[in-house]
Amino acid sequence: MESLIQSFLDSLLVERGLSQETANAYSADLQAFKKWLGPKVSISLERLDRRDFTGFLIDGKANGLKPATLARRLVALKMFFRFLQQEGLLEQNLAETMDSPHLWRQLPEILSPADVERLLKQPDVKTERGIRDRAMLELMYACGLRVSELVNLTISQLHFTEGYIRVRGKGSKERLVPIARASAKRVDMYLDRVRPVWSGEDTSSSGFLFLSVNGRQLTRARIWQLIRELARDAGLPSHVHPHTLRHSFASHLLSAGAPLRTIQEMLGHADISTTQIYTHVDARRLREVHQSFHPRA
Repeated sequence: MESLIQSFLDSLLVERGLSQETANAYSADLQAFKKWLGPKVSISLERLDRRDFTGFLIDGKANGLKPATLARRLVALKMFFRFLQQEGLLEQNLAETMDSPHLWRQLPEILSPADVERLLKQPDVKTERGIRDRAMLELMYACGLRVSELVNLTISQLHFTEGYIRVRGKGSKERLVPIARASAKRVDMYLDRVRPVWSGEDTSSSGFLFLSVNGRQLTRARIWQLIRELARDAGLPSHVHPHTLRHSFASHLLSAGAPLRTIQEMLGHADISTTQIYTHVDARRLREVHQSFHPRA
């Protein structure tokens, strides 16, 4: 099998022009599969069946591998056995028929509406930093923003009179997201009372909405740190991070009856299958409610 793996990797580099980094990743995946097979590796690859492939992936999941790594391992297996079939070394490629492990994706952690409210109220709005932090939290939850979208948001992208903001997401794709009046008022408070003081004469970041106390653009790392600190002070779980607010935004909309397509547009997902993970989250919440309150549960 070792020589077959090497021939496959050579074909990736020479014929398909894949990067050395990608080839190395596939090599590691196939070596892991070879090790997992153990004595079975000496038998004909024709005798492997779906249980061998699924067992390998399930074992990886049990050992804490991330869903993205499991998905890449499956791609490596599919490509390797397709190569063997094309070379006439294998009649049937059972790996080809396997679906990507979408159901193995970890469901996003969300906060309840009450917990979101606790987090939003944590910043001390009697201070300049508190006013800024409250405005950031409000905007992230009200609009379901990624942290990268938040740090790059400019004042010109705010259209509060019309009731929306213009967000530039992945691939520089723009989308319009409605914003509630209460959240817009918090941002306006920051714009009126804090930002002019912090921006000073420095015009290098004058277009960015949220600034540090030194008048510079906030970094993603700093926002992660701020939200973790605020969540800890609010008595919330330690795993709360910026994306938790985005997940909560989507899940709460779905629970309230918002159409999945509309949520997809507001989140800026290119594929609705990415948005559909929140239907699993909502189903889990319904089961928990049923088990807690139904007399026959």
